[in-house]
Amino acid sequence: MIRLFTAIAIPPEIGEGLLARQHGIEGARWRPLEAFHITLRFVGDVAEDVAADLDEALAEIAAAPFDLTLAGAGHFGEGADIHAVWAGVDESAPLRQLQKGHERAARTAGLKPESRLYTPHVTLAYLKRPSVPEVGAWLQANNLLRAPAFRVDRFGLYSSWRTHEGSTYRLEREYPLEA
Repeated sequence: MIRLFTAIAIPPEIGEGLLARQHGIEGARWRPLEAFHITLRFVGDVAEDVAADLDEALAEIAAAPFDLTLAGAGHFGEGADIHAVWAGVDESAPLRQLQKGHERAARTAGLKPESRLYTPHVTLAYLKRPSVPEVGAWLQANNLLRAPAFRVDRFGLYSSWRTHEGSTYRLEREYPLEA
């Protein structure tokens, strides 16, 4: 079994600006620069043959390169159950189309449909029973976040490995976007 997801990596020059926002919430597990990404489809634990089928289906996705902009900030969970803070992504029709292609690829590989609403974001920290006022102050301080646009010309299939310091990711395969 291998734990997988598909994503767009955040360029280091954009990620550096996100690192500067990683403070102000006690006990937050801030994510390192190399972990910054925009998930397109969480896959989860799958057998090697399913991973191979997914790889084949992902290789068939046809999409042109496009620009993305990170904007705003948010969180997942409510009250004491807030479990993550993130940087948002400006609305993008090409991103939505690419994500739908990943959903089709996952179904082609035999995976169940994703039931959660797609919210493109870059996770900046995972939280465990945070101070709600601290999270509120962080959100207020970062809600006007706006990073320079960056070009998306590829996406990747990543494996996720759990460690005692949190998950680490490894790029398994990269797929270029071509006009």
